[in-house]
Amino acid sequence: MSGSARWWTIKNIAKLGASGIRKVEFTDFWLGDQFCSLAYSFSNLFFIGCFYTRIFPNIHSTLSSSQNWGWYYTLGSLPLLIRLAQSLRRYRDSRLPIHLINAGKYAMGMINYFFYYYWRHKDNLHHGTGYVLWCFTAIIYATYACAWDFLMDWSMCKPHARHPFLRPELVYTSQIPSYYFALVSNLCIRFFWICYIPSSGPSLTLRTFIAATLEMLRRVQWNFYRIENEHLGNMDQYRVTRELPLPYNIDPIVNDDEEEEEGGEGEECDEDANAEPSWLAKQLMRDSRRISYV
Repeated sequence: MSGSARWWTIKNIAKLGASGIRKVEFTDFWLGDQFCSLAYSFSNLFFIGCFYTRIFPNIHSTLSSSQNWGWYYTLGSLPLLIRLAQSLRRYRDSRLPIHLINAGKYAMGMINYFFYYYWRHKDNLHHGTGYVLWCFTAIIYATYACAWDFLMDWSMCKPHARHPFLRPELVYTSQIPSYYFALVSNLCIRFFWICYIPSSGPSLTLRTFIAATLEMLRRVQWNFYRIENEHLGNMDQYRVTRELPLPYNIDPIVNDDEEEEEGGEGEECDEDANAEPSWLAKQLMRDSRRISYV
């Protein structure tokens, strides 16, 4: 990364620490969404910090998520907390209820993570209150987040779109199948938490790593269609455009300075109608065009 790019990244990451205090811009909530897909990486900061500061004799048993699940949950849910604060601030500034609905999505994600780590702490895989609550909140959060991805972040599933389940305006018109692949893959990865349920198979640590990797790939895919939708929205609201429509006609209107004589016949000759306009008339028409375009 160049020096300016590094400075831009550091500056905007630092701004996330003031979420809820300052006005939220597109860069703020876009960057916050990127960090939401890095919950696995954030949660392991506790493991990395302890590993490099104190080399425990039995590192895996001492720093396992089942014993220190509170730290893992706090660090893993920090990006969700940031996005929750941003959504509440956007509601305060705009008074649009849609931001409260978005805040509910991140609050549901924090609740889901809490019951997930609580269930892992109890080490009961197929029964118990923690397992039932985790499955229940996971279903709600996955459905909530996937519906928001389709309807709000991507503006898909429009009823009168040329291509079913897409939107009327598309930027990647030569890559229509990629839209459908994104819809299906996004849905599958959102519900990939089901892989934790079977008792046989790979260890939970490996399953968690696979799920976290797929989530990061899903976010890369999500970025293309989220930026596309933001660009189309800016064009619709004329925040990004080269031309602005005017509420009146800018075609020059030529007024006849000739007045009809009283008592005249009121008819013009064909020669006068087809006559070439004079130099003065041409100058007036040119000046009227300049005034109209100013």
